[in-house]
Amino acid sequence: MGFLTHLFYPWGLLLQVLAILHFIRRRPDIYWLFIIVFLGPVGALVYLFAEALPDVGLVGQSFRAFPRRKRIRELETAILDNPSVGNYEELGDLYMDEGKLQQARNAFDKAIAAHSNTLDCFYRRGVCAIELGDAQAALPDLERVIKADPDHDFQRAAGLLAHAYAQTGQKEKAEALFRRATGTSTLSETYLNFADLLAGEGRYSEAREWAEKVLNKQATMPSYLRRRERPWFRRAKSTLKRMPA
Repeated sequence: MGFLTHLFYPWGLLLQVLAILHFIRRRPDIYWLFIIVFLGPVGALVYLFAEALPDVGLVGQSFRAFPRRKRIRELETAILDNPSVGNYEELGDLYMDEGKLQQARNAFDKAIAAHSNTLDCFYRRGVCAIELGDAQAALPDLERVIKADPDHDFQRAAGLLAHAYAQTGQKEKAEALFRRATGTSTLSETYLNFADLLAGEGRYSEAREWAEKVLNKQATMPSYLRRRERPWFRRAKSTLKRMPA
């Protein structure tokens, strides 16, 4: 293997560097790191074909960020002359896509103050509040959404409202809503938030079951979905490690 590394130097080294950078960013199974390091350029090439090549489709998402940012700048200018509900709602959506949650929340605040009655505007403001750690503020928005549409966003709204109840000390309401949501939803986020609630009450056996349900999905998921779910798989493993055996 050392002969191959020497033969393809510096390209072999470059392959290994690229593979390791991709590994750090995407964090696939740990055995890939050993393949990259110990098998040299051959291992790096195998890794890049198996793990990095399917991510090529994600490049298109990166390119979409450029027109999105341009549209944000256009809306920020347009709102100075036309502070309409539609402009604020679109700006809030774009800020969320960029991960600018506080700015998105502010935009939705202004849209609602301008008499927006769009259900999704309240929902997305509630999501921003939850992700910013302000569960109390999320409650009225998410309750409004669930009252109008119990299955909103494939039951994610119900799961987030249950999580908000749990975060604000309303454990019984949280558990009842979690059980209702998980009756039809298979969202990993909802399962893990429910597991956190149960673990917080010392109900470790039940908590483990919900965390394990997330990991058990890997066996039947197509590869592109497994890649998308990796953050939840990592969180499930972390949840299990925190609980007594």
